[in-house]
Amino acid sequence: MLARHPLGNSGLTVSSLCLGGNVFGWTADGRESFEVLDAYVAGGGNFVDTADSYMFHFPGNEAGQSETIIGEWLASRRGRDDVVVATKVGDHPRYKGLAPSNIKAAAEESLRRLGTDRIDLYYTHFDDESVPVEDIITALDDLVKAGKVRAIAASNIGPERLSASLAFSDREGLARYVALQPPYNLVSRDTYEGDLRNVARSEGLACIPYFALASGFLTGKYRPGKPVDSVRDLPGLAGGYADTERGTKVLAALEKIASAKGVEMATVALAWVARQPTVLAPIASARTLEQLPSLLAFEELRLSDAELQALTAASA
Repeated sequence: MLARHPLGNSGLTVSSLCLGGNVFGWTADGRESFEVLDAYVAGGGNFVDTADSYMFHFPGNEAGQSETIIGEWLASRRGRDDVVVATKVGDHPRYKGLAPSNIKAAAEESLRRLGTDRIDLYYTHFDDESVPVEDIITALDDLVKAGKVRAIAASNIGPERLSASLAFSDREGLARYVALQPPYNLVSRDTYEGDLRNVARSEGLACIPYFALASGFLTGKYRPGKPVDSVRDLPGLAGGYADTERGTKVLAALEKIASAKGVEMATVALAWVARQPTVLAPIASARTLEQLPSLLAFEELRLSDAELQALTAASA
């Protein structure tokens, strides 16, 4: 069973694996999505991540379909209070950016699709440098004061704007970011390590990294010279890692440890990222029930210091 941990001072308690909802309505239909959600909760999970824009970038998809499926699942299971729902604002085609009016209008639409009266954790999906951080934080604080959002967080933001946002919250006594969601994994470390992680550490923010499995690359699905036909392929992401020296070294190290431990490569990759400073709960998605056990298993996997160092060295 997944353990539960406090999410800073938000009052929220979340499981050590956050289930990514990007596949819901995309590569997983409604029935498959419900099955994955049920199995995740049965395994101790209570933390579901989505966005108001998933997955309109891909042909045949509509923005918000993931939220809609999660809302239907919550209604059918009648367990709203048992699940921490995180969603995001700023990338929906009708609600682009972080202007205050946009944040508030998008939040209302997310609440409607989710069929709920509050969003537990509300992320700014991508920073919008055309809007002062003061305006963004004030709009988010208004939602918190109205009871429509319980806690706020940021995804895809630079260290300078993050620091400025936190300083404004502290100075004005407004809602404060409690978490950060950057892309972070064994083949993408400079997307978080360095100044951004230093801010998170010094300010007490929890890191909830996305792309924790590098869009499937760290499961061993992609190999050098081996083409993979996948709807999930994104330019420069999973497929691109396979032909890099780092990618090859990381796969070799993962495979060696996974074989010795008798577990899947995905389990080892999640165990590594979960052990990194400031990381509270990595995000991973499962399209089918068969993909979920290797994700849930990471917490019980004990990597030795030597194994952690071997993975870190391979990914350098």
